[in-house]
Amino acid sequence: MSREYVDGATAIARGALRAGCNFYAGYPITPATPILLHMLRELPKVGGIGIQAEDEISAISMCIGAAMTGARPFTATSGPGISLYSENIGLAIMGEVPLVIVDVMRMGPATGGATTTAQGDVQFIRWGTSGGYPIIALAPSSVTECYTLTQRAFDLAERLRTPVFLLPDKELISSMATVDVDEYVDVPVGQRPLVNAPAVSGVSAVTGRPDARLRPEESYLPYDFDPIDGIPPTSPFGGPQITRFTTSSHDEHGFLCKDPEKVGRLNDHLRLKIESRRAEIEMGELVRHPDASTLFISYGTTARAMREAVDIGHQSDQPASGLTLHTLWPLPETLILEAVQGHQRLVVPELNHGQYRHEIEWLIYRHCARNGLVPPEIVGLNRVDGGLITPEQCLQAIS
Repeated sequence: MSREYVDGATAIARGALRAGCNFYAGYPITPATPILLHMLRELPKVGGIGIQAEDEISAISMCIGAAMTGARPFTATSGPGISLYSENIGLAIMGEVPLVIVDVMRMGPATGGATTTAQGDVQFIRWGTSGGYPIIALAPSSVTECYTLTQRAFDLAERLRTPVFLLPDKELISSMATVDVDEYVDVPVGQRPLVNAPAVSGVSAVTGRPDARLRPEESYLPYDFDPIDGIPPTSPFGGPQITRFTTSSHDEHGFLCKDPEKVGRLNDHLRLKIESRRAEIEMGELVRHPDASTLFISYGTTARAMREAVDIGHQSDQPASGLTLHTLWPLPETLILEAVQGHQRLVVPELNHGQYRHEIEWLIYRHCARNGLVPPEIVGLNRVDGGLITPEQCLQAIS
């Protein structure tokens, strides 16, 4: 058995390199800077490019440009940096840009506690850009999950042509842990759909047949929304196909558009390409005790305390079940509703004022109302003073 002493920042950087990342741009910000330093050091060794940008806006702009020219990029920042990323996150959603964005959560608001851990960006990531369109966000709770979920983020970003967020917190990034090297699990990273056929005007490079929707100079539609939840293929950079890129509402050709039917179809597409794939996006781990009346639901660093409390409870006649969420967005409705069955009480530990608990309450109360069920009691276990929630606090919540 081989073991190593490593932190989450190193595991994320390793996972990105293993996933085929060949471009990184970022700006120094506590506590995400170690990821930047690792990528600047390691990317040139594999023929990649690492850039320390002049600011956060430049960093994400470079990543979007790199993605649209065929690179596999990612970037990392913290809450204040996400504020500056916001407009370009909207561009990445509109342009269907494959991109991984790491937000190392620290205490806010504003500069807050730059070296203090928190989980306060959960709602910020979901609603931090205009339009309210669905995003994908994954949350590791251990060093090995930092490695694996980073690769999973790249896989989803590439295959679904969308920005994907990874949400570790300061404690997970900077704390060292002894891990079994065999626990690092590689996730196959799929390829973004590509147009490989030569360009023939008026003949679809995807089907090889004439397509009445094509303009005379075109051989494929860079934003083909048929089917509505399909993933449009991209053209290899430098290839003969014409690719247009705009931040505005557009038609399937990539031209700015005001036609209500086409704009509605575009916006439905941006929603449905993620919503229709919930089954493959939802991830979590449930430890169920047959005699438990209490279920914990948690994520990130806090889930580690929850899991230890569940283990202790099993040994001390305080049985409880625990659901660790690896997917935060889209809300993993199926996982949560299945885990809740058989429990009379839910405890949601998190390092904020209950941001994710509100989502769980909305889901469960709506489900129970629709099905004539008595909802379980739902309580929060929260801490916002910079300290971590402990297993002992979780055990107290059981009783």
